[in-house]
Amino acid sequence: MAGTAVRGRLTWQTVAVAALRPETSSVRTIALDVPGWDGHQAGQHLDIRLTADDGYMAERSYSIASAPGEPVEITVERLDDGEVSPYLTEELRVGDKIEIRGPIGGYFVWDGADMTPVLLVAGGSGVVPFRSMLRHRARTGSAAPFRLLYSARSLPDVIYRTELDMPGAGADIVYTLTRQQPPGWAGHSGRVDAELLQEVAWPGDRQPLAYVCGPTAFVEIVAAGLVSLGYPPDRVKTERYGGAGAT
Repeated sequence: MAGTAVRGRLTWQTVAVAALRPETSSVRTIALDVPGWDGHQAGQHLDIRLTADDGYMAERSYSIASAPGEPVEITVERLDDGEVSPYLTEELRVGDKIEIRGPIGGYFVWDGADMTPVLLVAGGSGVVPFRSMLRHRARTGSAAPFRLLYSARSLPDVIYRTELDMPGAGADIVYTLTRQQPPGWAGHSGRVDAELLQEVAWPGDRQPLAYVCGPTAFVEIVAAGLVSLGYPPDRVKTERYGGAGAT
């Protein structure tokens, strides 16, 4: 039975786009109608495959943005030099069909069983799997303390801003804006560094569980910074995507 389940997750299937929602000027959330969906864990991802008229195929992985038990959603940021994201963010329409497989991944997940403090550190669109985790926490009534440190270029670039501004009891959201701050901004500015982590992160002696997601360079800096603060390396889970990124 386990082998059948794995084959099912890794088998490509054609699904329909159920809804589209803009998040920022370059980011769109895509709801999918996935027949026979067996559920997913917060933090897992999907593979998307597009096939051109000439038969050329392009595949990309996208974190699942919805919580377990919710309809399947992904959130995609348009990359100007991308093969897949421009189509998904600009040309895709409700009712269109795309190929997916998943859910995939068992390392970068939060199942709600660990009640120690959870630190989420996101760079840019690295916030997507954390939306799933935050929603899962709310849906299950978990009392685990959550804190999200989110690095974005500017407030208009904050994905899910309306939702994140109302995180619920026991969850804190901390922004740092790296390129542009609005007049009177009293929050953090600049990139995530050792000083900001020292200020925001849970103390290492509380045995927190940390998740870091964003561009490769961002993830490496944050992960090293957390270990230097006393986080056990096996309690710092990372997921990264290509490119230097501007976070």
